Amino acid sequence: MTTATNPRVLEHPAREEIRIEAVLHALSDPVRLRIVRDMARGTADAFACSYFDLPVTKSTSTHHFRVLRESGVVRQLYRGTAKLNMLRRDDLDTLFPGLLDTVLAAAESQAGRQSEAGEL
Repeated sequence: MTTATNPRVLEHPAREEIRIEAVLHALSDPVRLRIVRDMARGTADAFACSYFDLPVTKSTSTHHFRVLRESGVVRQLYRGTAKLNMLRRDDLDTLFPGLLDTVLAAAESQAGRQSEAGEL
């Protein structure tokens, strides 16, 4: 893991340190999966934490972003006072070809079924 010496520089696993178990754990939570789905569908390269309309408190949101960062799913950096989030698609696609696309397609399919059933 990259060592952060500046408190404004966040630690991220290097590509070769990203583990499938950590990625699957991060994506197993509905809120974190929603964040990743929103990022994958978005048109920007980076998203501020405030971009996401999440049904959780700010502290819980911070926890979810930390899990995504520490698992290697997202990269976070500070730009001014905003913490920006970027999906590490290239790293994930290189390490686990097709995984992210498959998970995202399954999540979209599930959301569609829930919407039709009136569960959302």
